[in-house]
Amino acid sequence: MREPLSGRTRRVHPYQWLWEPLEVDPTLLVRPMFGGRAVYLDGKLMLYFAAKEEPWRGVLACTDRVHHVSLLAEFPVLAPHPILPKWLYLPESAGSFESAAERLVSLARRRDPRLGVDPKPKKRPRATKKRPRATKKPPARYPAPSRAASSRSRRN
Repeated sequence: MREPLSGRTRRVHPYQWLWEPLEVDPTLLVRPMFGGRAVYLDGKLMLYFAAKEEPWRGVLACTDRVHHVSLLAEFPVLAPHPILPKWLYLPESAGSFESAAERLVSLARRRDPRLGVDPKPKKRPRATKKRPRATKKPPARYPAPSRAASSRSRRN
């Protein structure tokens, strides 16, 4: 990764080593999300890496509920996340965290159909209806002569 130009040191995410094997993939996108890092492949949200306090310390496998049973059979250490139960959670405190996390990244790399969710499209801000400006003519510096005044001047 490129060093910032500002001279400040950039903090490395503690789980960066897990998504580094995916960096050769041209569709990889790693974005900050809720204090963690979301990993997208082919536009799908595949994995979420969180390094805060429990229950936000580990890897979340972004998947649909229909795939929970087969993923839980393959990864007994996974469990539905206590706050986001639609995704499966691999806590850092699990004894087999490193090997299970590497296997999850490997599944994502191989585009396992059980992993990945399409992100919801972003809502566009409502277009505010602008009122047309009232076009006022600027006041004349000198009042226009009235017709009566102009007709009098012709008579003289």
